Amino acid sequence: MENKKEQIKKWGYWFLLGVALIVIYKCLDNFTDVTGVIGNFLSVIAPFFVGIFIAYLLYMPCRKLETFFRKRKIKIFKRKARTFSIITVYFIILLVIVILFSFILPVVWDSIVDFVSNIQSYYETAIERYNSLPQDSILKSEQVNEFIDSIKHIDIREYFNFDKVMGYISGAISAVTGIVDVFVAVIVSIYVLAERGKILTFVKRFAEAIFKERTYKNLDKYYKHSNEIFFKFIAGQFLDAIVVGILTTIAMTIMGVKYAPLLGFFIGIFNMIPFVGAIIAVGISAIITLITGGLSQAIWMLIVVIILQQIDANIINPKIIGKTLKISPLLVLLAISIGGAYFGILGMFLAVPVIAIAKILIEDFVDYRLAIKKGKEKEEQS
Repeated sequence: MENKKEQIKKWGYWFLLGVALIVIYKCLDNFTDVTGVIGNFLSVIAPFFVGIFIAYLLYMPCRKLETFFRKRKIKIFKRKARTFSIITVYFIILLVIVILFSFILPVVWDSIVDFVSNIQSYYETAIERYNSLPQDSILKSEQVNEFIDSIKHIDIREYFNFDKVMGYISGAISAVTGIVDVFVAVIVSIYVLAERGKILTFVKRFAEAIFKERTYKNLDKYYKHSNEIFFKFIAGQFLDAIVVGILTTIAMTIMGVKYAPLLGFFIGIFNMIPFVGAIIAVGISAIITLITGGLSQAIWMLIVVIILQQIDANIINPKIIGKTLKISPLLVLLAISIGGAYFGILGMFLAVPVIAIAKILIEDFVDYRLAIKKGKEKEEQS
């Protein structure tokens, strides 16, 4: 009887293996069709993943607001604390979007339009200023002269004109935002936030059921660590970018720098990328100021912005983010380089919290292995 059962198991194993091989072969044989089906499926469920991600980002502010409403004396706030927290968060987001589109983006957009329209004249002016430099100037080395000669006859408008910029922007907007997809994502995020207690309870029970107790506790610990790092970094960098952008715009406007709102907005956004972002943004802003306002204005702009960056790096940023990311600058630069190489700007931005989480995992693994090693050594000695 046992031999028959073993034979049935073997035949069942070989049968399933054969079916699996046939399925794999058919998938590879019709690879284009399979990828098309998978791609269509992913495009359909993409708004749901976006909605879950939005809910994840809004989880912390919703939770804090819910706690705030539960402590109010008014009964309706206590009973409907979660509902009021979600409404408040989305109202704040809507208010920020209205302010952004009504006051900030129009000014930035006007600067972009003017800059793109006049970029050829700025380019020609820069070439003329270079030609007027003394022959013994350090900027007139052989290598620089060869580079200038190679770009002298370039028509910038062929590569960077208003129509092309509009095409890039409209293409990007159509690629990442669809009215229906955005609507579905927002609705999904609201439902996830409203049902977050049940969802988290189910996920915890599911993890506890399939993992060993030690593994479950470690997963729970790393989940909490990751959340703390991610939320503090994202919220802190975003708030810091707003502060830096506003201060830089005000300073540049007082100095009479052309395109001050655009450059301030640009520096604020790139300031979200630690170390590298500020250098790139300030460098590009200095070049634009040099072309549009001359050498003296560019130098003064650099001095003022570098002072503001130092104030931000030593006072504002540590106050906002705190000491959440206890990692060396060298590790940060390595993470940003790898993230940027594989995932672009988003990779550069998310590389820092990812490397911070990876650092915690590696340190805990090293501590665990060392503890086992010491335990074995003690046993051998005894």
